[in-house]
Amino acid sequence: MVYLAGLVGLVLILTAEARVGNSSESRFCTESKECLLYDLVCKNDDYEVRHYDSVKWVSTDEEAYFMDKATYTAFRRLLNYITGSNKAGVNIDMTAPVTVKVEEKKWGSSVFTLSFLLPSTHQMTPPQPTDDKVYFTEMPDMKVYVRGYGGWMMSLTSSVNSMLLKRQLDKVQATYNKDYHYAVGYDSPKKILNRHNEVWYIVEGEPVCPTSS
Repeated sequence: MVYLAGLVGLVLILTAEARVGNSSESRFCTESKECLLYDLVCKNDDYEVRHYDSVKWVSTDEEAYFMDKATYTAFRRLLNYITGSNKAGVNIDMTAPVTVKVEEKKWGSSVFTLSFLLPSTHQMTPPQPTDDKVYFTEMPDMKVYVRGYGGWMMSLTSSVNSMLLKRQLDKVQATYNKDYHYAVGYDSPKKILNRHNEVWYIVEGEPVCPTSS
């Protein structure tokens, strides 16, 4: 039984590390050592479908009328966590991408959830935060519809690209979670050229990925 438990634990560790891998395996991660990896399910000219394994993130919530204001405050909070403001007092490597969970547009303010991907060495037992607004989330095993775009990830650009992706998905009668989407950024503010951002919607049922007309 002890041997079996150890084997199961080893498998879990390998599984977690397998999907948080070397950035050289991704063309989008150019500034960090590690990156969130995925399996490409299908692709056309309008969007692609990816499969992601379950991984752990460090997250925080911020309420605001606009994503830009929320992410500024939330980013500083998570940056403090990875630069030593945790109970172990250790620095944690920055990874890519950074995600923002965005509620579909409604009147008034919204709660935005910003998340940093934890590196492979901290996937199983990350240092506990000292800020009670910082917590851990487990991204489930999932498939997502993805639309990529360049430039800067801001409220306007994210909204436009989420609208364009929804339009394509509705056109092919794809089913997806319409309560929220993810705004996804891969680059630091220091990078000026060749920036890459994405919009994700979580697939519901079987993914639809027809050849573009």
